[in-house]
Amino acid sequence: MPLGQIDLPVTFGDQFNYRTKTLTFKVVGSPKTFHVILVRPCYAMFMAVPNYTYLKLKMLAPLGVITVGTSFQRAYECEVECYGHAAAIVAFGELATLKEEVIEEAPNAKKLTGSFELVEGSKEVLVDPRSTEGKMVCIGTMLSSE
Repeated sequence: MPLGQIDLPVTFGDQFNYRTKTLTFKVVGSPKTFHVILVRPCYAMFMAVPNYTYLKLKMLAPLGVITVGTSFQRAYECEVECYGHAAAIVAFGELATLKEEVIEEAPNAKKLTGSFELVEGSKEVLVDPRSTEGKMVCIGTMLSSE
């Protein structure tokens, strides 16, 4: 949802051959980075022609044609950056959903949930025979063929 809009003068060209128009931009909340998306009304105001194959934008100016372009490498870098932002936004949303599903109370490790009974074919062994604590572990004496 747009937060609002702003009118800004936009200039294409250099100090000798340029065109300036005032465009209205919609302002949106976006984490870390912002992008400007020029759409058909902008092209119509400047009478510009975009060529998406060559990543060029051409328009008439008082002293000739103004060409605005970029490289395929830069376009790729922008695409990778946008993918990273999109992945972070999706992960943030999934994390919020998981937090809502998780039980608020942390489990208590000291609370006994059931009793433990020795089964046939097992024995208790001291964890550390030199220790004075006497902690025991139960191990099986009969293994299955699997």
